[in-house]
Amino acid sequence: MTDENMDRVNNFRAEAASLGLPSEEVEEWIRVLRPAVYLAEGGDGPLVARVGGHPLLPHGVPRPSELFVASVDLAALPPGATSLPLPADGHLLLFSGTEVQDIGGEVSDAVLYVAAGTPVTSAPLAHSWREPYRPRELRTFWHRPSAQMPESFALDRWGDFPGDEQFELADELSDAWAHVGGYRPSWALQIGGHPVSPQNDPVHYARGPQEVHGEDADDWALLATWRCGDDVTELDSGVAHWVIRRRDVAARRFDRVHRYVEMA
Repeated sequence: MTDENMDRVNNFRAEAASLGLPSEEVEEWIRVLRPAVYLAEGGDGPLVARVGGHPLLPHGVPRPSELFVASVDLAALPPGATSLPLPADGHLLLFSGTEVQDIGGEVSDAVLYVAAGTPVTSAPLAHSWREPYRPRELRTFWHRPSAQMPESFALDRWGDFPGDEQFELADELSDAWAHVGGYRPSWALQIGGHPVSPQNDPVHYARGPQEVHGEDADDWALLATWRCGDDVTELDSGVAHWVIRRRDVAARRFDRVHRYVEMA
């Protein structure tokens, strides 16, 4: 964790103490923080991700069934930028349509990993009814700890049926975290961390009933979230999430990702 982010955590402890929040829950909030990368347009830094347009696909790879969202240069991410065992280089390609899929489920061609040095070519996708998403470059980069949404924290901490007081405490912890700068910056694409969702937590959705509070619960993680913005006018504040098991990231089994599309 960077010095800036460590200062943010220490300031959170002080803020929570001043509000009389239980120290045990404060430490739990800190324990479940996850490092994340937030990317946005603008800036003059290195190109970290390319959004929209046509994907660059390896020769012979079947064209994914949905539109190209983004290509992330994994070599541009600093070590430890996320808690995921991502490859050190190569590109991660994300694909998604605009049909709301808040139930989600495994989608074999929603994510493609292209190893460094692989020959690629521009591959327009066969969607005559839909133009590609607006091409743009993401060069602005933030590396910050990501907190759970309050409801998600309460459900993970106190089981399936937290009381009103526990939900209220989770909200107070969230407010204290935001007050010391723990809020998310203005971003278009998030890699790693915890999801922010207008509806429900996609990581919780991905877990099977036997995994909700079992030892495999922490294996599920957010791979990426795209804030569609004006690119998808049919979705009001639309977002697409890609969720995956950490073990599948380590095994490069991106064909096992779950995708969720939702709107406010």
